[in-house]
Amino acid sequence: MEDMDCQDLVELVTAYLEDDMDPDARVRFESHLGECPGCATYLEQIEQTVHTLGALPPDELDPTLRDRLLAAFREWR
Repeated sequence: MEDMDCQDLVELVTAYLEDDMDPDARVRFESHLGECPGCATYLEQIEQTVHTLGALPPDELDPTLRDRLLAAFREWR
């Protein structure tokens, strides 16, 4: 099984959070998280961002900011 690097993890974080990852990739992803404090912190930050933004009523998020955030998340994927 090939190790996952930080760039691979960043590209797969959305699939991980949406539980849309094959079992082998999930094992590699979680193994990397256990060995890389930076990526573990990154995942925590993304989870917190998703949680925080999900708690906002849609009309409270400026449409321009919403579009910029969505574009940024798409680039990470």
